[in-house]
Amino acid sequence: MNAMNTAWRRRLLASAALILGGLLAACEPTAAQVPQPEVSKPTVEDSGVAIFAGGCFWCTEADFDKVPGVIETTSGYIGGHVDNPTYEQVSAGNSGHIEAVRVRFDPSKTNYAKLLEAFWPTIDPITANAQFCDRGSQYRSAIFYSNPEEQKLATASKDALEKSGRLPAPVVTEILAASTFYSAEDYHQDYYLRNPLRYNYYRNGCGRDQRLEQLWGKK
Repeated sequence: MNAMNTAWRRRLLASAALILGGLLAACEPTAAQVPQPEVSKPTVEDSGVAIFAGGCFWCTEADFDKVPGVIETTSGYIGGHVDNPTYEQVSAGNSGHIEAVRVRFDPSKTNYAKLLEAFWPTIDPITANAQFCDRGSQYRSAIFYSNPEEQKLATASKDALEKSGRLPAPVVTEILAASTFYSAEDYHQDYYLRNPLRYNYYRNGCGRDQRLEQLWGKK
């Protein structure tokens, strides 16, 4: 009996070793399972920044989100004399601010000059102190620069547009030095995504795309 028990234990241990070896091999990752290094993505800190005003910031934000290389857009207010302005103050024209959008972009995919090119066809650059159905200086179109190079690029872009003869009147879009940008209230951010029906009703009712087609032609 002892000899039989010894032989049986040996067979059992051999079988257990084979099973354990298989389990260990199964837990070892294959080439497909080995974690691959993540492709580096630009962070907010690594991004470039540009600020544009094109009337209702819901629309400007929606337009820039479609531009290749844009990482993030934020609706907000700039250029006024009141700290931390509210939407009510800005929309009433009491704070001196302009509705604007801060655009963060990946410098490896786009640049300030390309953003300028993308901006012009999204606005009415020949109407002062208004954009489409929104009237008042708080809705005027503007390009903001943060350094002399951006100022030079913005001025050259505006001059080129005027000289092209593409528009029926002089370009009145302002080129202004960037000042403190205040983010708008949370409910304004990504409004076109959060409230698509209301957004489309507003955009269509305001005649924005109809006027853009009149000025720039069909896309």
